[in-house]
Amino acid sequence: MCTTCGCSGTNGVTITDPATGEKQVATQAEHDHAHAHAVAHEHGHAIEDAGGDHHHSHPRAYRPVHEHGRRFLHGHDHGHDHTHPHGHEHGHAHAHEPIGSGVVALHARVHRTTITLEQEILAKNQRLAERNRGWFAGRRILALNLVSSPGSGKTTLLERTIRDLQGQLEIQVIEGDQATVNDAERIRATGCRVIQINTGTGCHLEADMLARGLEALQPSPDSVVMIENVGNLVCPALFDLGERAKVVILSVTEGEDKPIKYPHMFKASQVMLLNKIDLLPHLRFDVEKCIAYAKQVNPAIQVFRVSADTGEGMAGWYGWLRGQSAGREDFGAIA
Repeated sequence: MCTTCGCSGTNGVTITDPATGEKQVATQAEHDHAHAHAVAHEHGHAIEDAGGDHHHSHPRAYRPVHEHGRRFLHGHDHGHDHTHPHGHEHGHAHAHEPIGSGVVALHARVHRTTITLEQEILAKNQRLAERNRGWFAGRRILALNLVSSPGSGKTTLLERTIRDLQGQLEIQVIEGDQATVNDAERIRATGCRVIQINTGTGCHLEADMLARGLEALQPSPDSVVMIENVGNLVCPALFDLGERAKVVILSVTEGEDKPIKYPHMFKASQVMLLNKIDLLPHLRFDVEKCIAYAKQVNPAIQVFRVSADTGEGMAGWYGWLRGQSAGREDFGAIA
């Protein structure tokens, strides 16, 4: 989210149907992301004691509380002073506080504001995710959120899964990337229906983005929707999209310690696909240690060792998929 990872809201989000070339551009007003406005006033502030006039209005999401003549100095120039007259002298203790105390007070204030914003953002996303979950359940659609770092082989794995399971499962795809429709075109070449979501500067998909993608995709009842999230092992862990399960793809080229370096992602995932095992003879990668790390942060995680390139180990992944698809009596939670 923007208060944590620096992404700048959803102003640049574009929904593209590669089959028709039709595009929809989401606006900030449509998404109503107050945090995109708030972040503009959460950098470079300092607090100092002063008197004077205050003529600057802050966005609704961030209004500093002024106490006893303190003023906020922004790291960007507004061309005016942020001061507050009280009509009386302040000769008491805070005038003699050490210089560092103002920084501590600032940090505490901004920290509280950031936590509040994060809670509001995640709460809003969760409400929309529950709406998506109900939408999937009503149509008996199995939705899976595929997450990984860039270059893990996520799209290649998805291509092979679609081709190998044609005639067994009806799979449709939502592709998430910051830019281009490259991956959507690859998926489309398999004969699969696909919609591309480009997040602009955003580093993850959110529930409202997915809802818009689903409007364009219109997946069939009793089908499988694969959501290929933006390549990132951090923020997608925080954002529920309404999926039945997160599936994390980890390549053996990334190092076996990724599960303990990015524990939130592996804790949030129900399945780990350890991909590119065909490359193991050429690498120094400890498979058992990697799996042990994954189990350390998430004892319930299911692990499949696979090669999307050669097809090795994919049967186990396909068996899990069939089992999840068959369990349509309750798509609200992972089995």
